[in-house]
Amino acid sequence: MGRTASDVRLREIAYDPLPSQKKFHDSAARFKGFSGPIGSGKSQALCQEAVRLSYQNQGRTGLLGAPTYPMLRDTTQATLFEILDGNKIPFDHNKAENTLIMRDTQSKILFRPMDEFERLRGTNLAWFGLDELTYTQEEAWVRLEGRLRDPKAKRLCGFAAWTPKGYDWVYRRFLAKPVKGYEAIIAQPRENRYLLERIPDYYDRLKGSYDDRFYQQEVLGLYLSLDAARVYASFTRNEHLADLSLDPGLPLLWALDFNVDPMSSVVLQLKRGRVLVLDEIVMRHATTREACGEFLKRFPKHPPGVVVYGDASGNQQHTTGASDYDMIREYLKVHSTMPVRYKVPKCNPGVRERINLTNAKLRSAAGEIGLLVDRKCKELIMDFEQVAFKADTYQIDKDRDRLRTHLSDALGYLLWQECRPLPIVGERQEPLL
Repeated sequence: MGRTASDVRLREIAYDPLPSQKKFHDSAARFKGFSGPIGSGKSQALCQEAVRLSYQNQGRTGLLGAPTYPMLRDTTQATLFEILDGNKIPFDHNKAENTLIMRDTQSKILFRPMDEFERLRGTNLAWFGLDELTYTQEEAWVRLEGRLRDPKAKRLCGFAAWTPKGYDWVYRRFLAKPVKGYEAIIAQPRENRYLLERIPDYYDRLKGSYDDRFYQQEVLGLYLSLDAARVYASFTRNEHLADLSLDPGLPLLWALDFNVDPMSSVVLQLKRGRVLVLDEIVMRHATTREACGEFLKRFPKHPPGVVVYGDASGNQQHTTGASDYDMIREYLKVHSTMPVRYKVPKCNPGVRERINLTNAKLRSAAGEIGLLVDRKCKELIMDFEQVAFKADTYQIDKDRDRLRTHLSDALGYLLWQECRPLPIVGERQEPLL
């Protein structure tokens, strides 16, 4: 505690950095990055660096950001507040302006999401740090570089942490052809001894939840090419096509993606943990009621009943005042005696998470096949074989063929409701993923 000759406030911080975290903090580069797999302590390193720079640049302004506001609030800010509270560092948080003042030094931290980067113009910064940089547009980073110009700063620095996401702009800028003044530290998998002491089988458990490609990227921290990559790379005809039959003792699971052209849905059953896709219903220029009629034509009676899943947008009311799910309820109530249940979320899962789960069910990193498709499901098979990412992104290319993606989307909504893994939690029951 106390002050040095240069009048900089000092504080003891309870922090024993891992080897890669220490290299990151020791780097004197103007722009530095921390690349690593999940569980490597990226957000911890990012926030510890923010605290240190706040003390080095007393009275000056810095910025902490993340791709979206929920990510900023739930991960980045939560980690920073835990560090401050755990070390009894006094601060004032203005929730309305989303800023924080460090009482020791009167340094200010701005919290900002990066999805509206045009708003980043303005105040001079002494430092900035961005979490999950690979999910941030390059323009946001460039805007912040231009704001790193506080003439009274003791240490000007821009820094970031990220999980690899292909050979994208982050890879090019920090690793492939680093710009002068840039340095990237790459964390190794299984380096986090604190995590492994609490959960020794942490990484092994993820093998059953992730497909092999995603496991290599997220758990091993490898850089993989995404150029024109198939979205459902785990699918092969030899492993996943079969002649399936309806089990009269199990309920039917019906998942819908609401599009006028085409109206798309899949019918399946879950049997001993395996997903069995029995049929698909694809109708051009059809209404929701017409889709219901076709479903009952194919499955007129089924005593165990049907469970309805699908796109959360189906909860939205149309000009008629009824939502798609209202129409399904009304139609099935009038035209069928089957028991019907509904498992529809208020909002859809993230596209990335839904894709990863589908690939993991097709074939997990441990090699387990958890999903089979009947050979007559031609459109779903074409989805699995033809839906692709846009080059160097995790964005699905929906412009290549307007008929694609709808059935695989519908299936993904159902899998998210029934098959997503429970979050792995730590000692205080906090999610570690």
